[in-house]
Amino acid sequence: MTISAQEKGKFNPAKFESDLETYITSQAELTQEESAKFLPLWREMRKKQLETMKSGKDYRRIDFNDDKKCAEAIRQHDEKDIKLKEIQRTYHNKFLKVLAAGKVMRVIRAEDRFHKQAFKRVVDRQKRH
Repeated sequence: MTISAQEKGKFNPAKFESDLETYITSQAELTQEESAKFLPLWREMRKKQLETMKSGKDYRRIDFNDDKKCAEAIRQHDEKDIKLKEIQRTYHNKFLKVLAAGKVMRVIRAEDRFHKQAFKRVVDRQKRH
């Protein structure tokens, strides 16, 4: 993974997505032909996932003493999680039409690793400051 603007304290979503794509195509050992078929689907999935994650209320501002609002926030949070999983399942099936199952598993594993590494870098940076 490349060092990006995130390392300097400023999150750059476009750079993050670009680094993620590069990491996945490398780790999954996708050929140019496979990448040409896979990446448009991948970008479509990521766009839908990000739109879903941004939708809804900001749970950081919930009054924990208001049980009605908390219950509604929990339901909305669960619905968002279910929607994200449905998007993932739909696109995994699309990926299987353009890549071998082993390559799809490599893609999934690479994405998980990328996110874990990015999270670890953020935590490490916070510990230093």
